[in-house]
Amino acid sequence: MNQIATSEGYHYNVMRRAISEIDAAGTAPLSLDDLAGRLKMSPAHFQRVFSRWVGVSPKRYQQYLTLDHARTLLAERFTMLDAANELGLSGTGRLHDLFLTWEAMSPGEHARKGAGLTIRYGWFESPFGRLLAMATDRGLCGMAFAEETGDAAAYADMAARWPEARLVEAPEKIRPWVEAALGGGGQARLHMIGAPFQVKVWEALLAIPTGHVTTYSEIASAIGNPRAARAVGTAVGRNPVSWLIPCHRALRKSGGLGGYRWGLPVKRAMLAWESARADSRA
Repeated sequence: MNQIATSEGYHYNVMRRAISEIDAAGTAPLSLDDLAGRLKMSPAHFQRVFSRWVGVSPKRYQQYLTLDHARTLLAERFTMLDAANELGLSGTGRLHDLFLTWEAMSPGEHARKGAGLTIRYGWFESPFGRLLAMATDRGLCGMAFAEETGDAAAYADMAARWPEARLVEAPEKIRPWVEAALGGGGQARLHMIGAPFQVKVWEALLAIPTGHVTTYSEIASAIGNPRAARAVGTAVGRNPVSWLIPCHRALRKSGGLGGYRWGLPVKRAMLAWESARADSRA
């Protein structure tokens, strides 16, 4: 597994505990010594974990983990999705970031609930904890993060989406696509399996650049259904390929995070991780 993914499950667990401590402290910032002490780590080791995980100091990172960070993103990094241009998936979006190629299952194939498909799966470490990845011969069709839900619940959720498919545990077969999805180089291939409306929503998510966010209502407008914000929210929540299709970048107009199938701590960590890395490269 690539360098990003090898030990990052441990680092995500540190971040999850840090989020709890920062939230408990309210608006009072925690010093490096205080935060490290609460996590029962030495300040030097805690600093190294943070720097390797995201590239900024714990003090700076606290700003990205605050509960109002989503509102800041909406104010400063809001992306308006123009249907004519952005849904062509131009170079500013996920295709450029990951050298991603994708294809969608036809409506007829989707209606068969995976009948005739072989889906290979495996468990991997990721920057956000345990990752269950699934793939057909055409590309990744599922990515689920299990740190908050547990392995059994994550597997049951993903398997129930394609009840007629044959599931085969074969992590080595899909490892190159997983490593590419986690930033380890190479090209990620994606096989979208969903109803036509869902696929349109997921295409719109692919157009959101790294470090930016948009709203459910903006996605609804971009796909030509401006009154369908609630249905868009449902489709975002049903996204089977979390992270690769960046549903964590969709927020409520109020700046609220909305829901996240794999747990709001994971969504907050994803947004913070991307924001900090984008700033460090600026």
